[in-house]
Amino acid sequence: MFSGLELTLLLLGSAVLGVVAFRMMHLPPMLGYLAVGILIGPHALGLAENSKTTETLAEFGVVFLMFSIGLEFSLSQLMAMRRIVFGLGMAQVVLTIVATMLFGWLLATQLPGLKITWQAAFALGGALAMSSTAIVVKMLTERLELESGHGRKIIGILLFQDLAVVPLLILIPSLGKPPEELAETLAWAGVKAVIVLVLLLFIGQKIMRKWFAIVVKRRSQELFMLNLLLITLGAAWITEHAGLSLALGAFVAGMLISETQYKHQVEEDIKPFRDVLLGLFFITVGMLLNVGLVLENWWLVLLLLVLPVLLKFALIAVLAKLFGASDGVSIRTGLALAQAGEFGFVLLNLTSGARLIDDFIIQLVLASMVLSMLVAPFIIAKSDQIVMKVSSNEWMMQSLQLTQIASRTMSTQKHVIIAGFGRSGQTLATLLTEEKVAYQALDLDPERVQEAQAAGADVSYGDAARRESLVAAGIYRASALVITYASTPSAIKVLHLVHELAPTLPVIVRSYDDTDLDVLKKAGAAEVVPEALEGSLMLASHALVMMGVPLRRVVHRVQSARDERYASLRGYFHGSGDVSDDPEHLFVRLHSVTLREDAASVGKRIDQLDLGQLGADVTTVRRGKERLDVTPLTQLEVGDVVVLRGSADAVNRAEERLLH
Repeated sequence: MFSGLELTLLLLGSAVLGVVAFRMMHLPPMLGYLAVGILIGPHALGLAENSKTTETLAEFGVVFLMFSIGLEFSLSQLMAMRRIVFGLGMAQVVLTIVATMLFGWLLATQLPGLKITWQAAFALGGALAMSSTAIVVKMLTERLELESGHGRKIIGILLFQDLAVVPLLILIPSLGKPPEELAETLAWAGVKAVIVLVLLLFIGQKIMRKWFAIVVKRRSQELFMLNLLLITLGAAWITEHAGLSLALGAFVAGMLISETQYKHQVEEDIKPFRDVLLGLFFITVGMLLNVGLVLENWWLVLLLLVLPVLLKFALIAVLAKLFGASDGVSIRTGLALAQAGEFGFVLLNLTSGARLIDDFIIQLVLASMVLSMLVAPFIIAKSDQIVMKVSSNEWMMQSLQLTQIASRTMSTQKHVIIAGFGRSGQTLATLLTEEKVAYQALDLDPERVQEAQAAGADVSYGDAARRESLVAAGIYRASALVITYASTPSAIKVLHLVHELAPTLPVIVRSYDDTDLDVLKKAGAAEVVPEALEGSLMLASHALVMMGVPLRRVVHRVQSARDERYASLRGYFHGSGDVSDDPEHLFVRLHSVTLREDAASVGKRIDQLDLGQLGADVTTVRRGKERLDVTPLTQLEVGDVVVLRGSADAVNRAEERLLH
């Protein structure tokens, strides 16, 4: 029997190995946690078992997951997508529960020995109605489909699923009461929920703003973090003692903070806790799975895998079609959401705890849910091929889109292809039009394309990261291609296609800052425009002109900075407020190091230190009030302030070499 510390170490060590293995296979870490839980659980290797420690860790994982969902709750986003969220999303959840209850009733009538009450079928339907936000959003982001027609519908349905969890967290534990007490229990749970939510949302919101203002004024990151944990766990404690769930309180706490100006800081601070504890929760879910029982009844598991996935796919696809989507969008939406989800496990745990369903059925459903999530990434990755084979209409529509793009550019020569028609793309199009330079823009937002086309803009619905779209846009006849959105993965994909199709075509790429400048240049970009640095240059040029510096000299300085690929501007001194912007510590930064008498680099030349091997370089050496011209032969002295440039890790290693 492991102690609490030994069990925690086992879980953490297993989690690290599982995540590494699944990352190497380009699969979501969540699946790694589930697989690890199954492997080390009492029904496989038997290294760990569900104890009070694992249950507590799992509860905290759910608490922080619900807190994050509450934090991302946006009333404006819900209102903007209300037709999809409260129309399509609500229909999907309600009809999935109804279909599960009907199926349970049919089984109960055909197999009298199988006791499936309506309460059990309702709880099971709630669990099966959920889809995996983590898997689906990750896949859509990688495939650049978040703003596509099916992407918006998928996000809308996922939003309602997240909202639907809140009442289900209240309802499912109450369903375990005796039938004669059920109505009274549900009514009392509803009253308590209303009272607690009113207290937290209305009174708590006023207190929250004032309390956060007091905490922030202390300017202590440690105090801010402690306060955050106190609010999250405190709200969870209040709802639990009201006879509701811990997760409901955490959700409300997240909602309260989402209305304050501290939302984004809180998101970054809470993320490490959430991800680690949620990972441990999925390990405990995996530990519940009885592998032997599943293998003995593999045909039932397969049946419970195939039937719900097919039912959910068909239901969502039909609903999406009824809500005005094309065949292709409907099928893609159904394929993306057919699998089980994180909250399904949470609700299944509640169902098991309320003794609504036999452990045997719980095991089979749990196994089928895990398997559905394992196959989900592969289904989504192959969705385009599936749609093209299933729907001839989709093939015709895509062909029509490409034909429309080609017809717009057929007579155009020496034009500019604009990838992305957002704010930057439209500004570029306006300037090109004023200079009488032809362009053809590609964008994936159908509403934007429709409005812009009506106004006379040369824009078509198409993905610049697809070979067919670039060919249709006349890449062989174009004089330049401009990627106007700041997404390095997508830009690299486009650059590879351009290299294959038209290697001599110059490509200008927009990036957020200079982090990926070298990567994009290496991938074939003729020019990379980091908007943060360009904004700084414009700000500085206006300031210099207003201070009386001749305009010609200002223009020369700005052009020199561009000619040298922003070398003199790359990196800046980071403050505490910049940590959240760079969670991976990849941004180029500047760091000052003062050389004391015992510093190892005193008396040495810069070239002798070999800092380049560590990924850092010396930009400036200040000696007293003098700034030295740095060369490899510059010898360092006591009291020198050496300014290093590089990533956070490179700068730290370079500082270590300078001092020790």
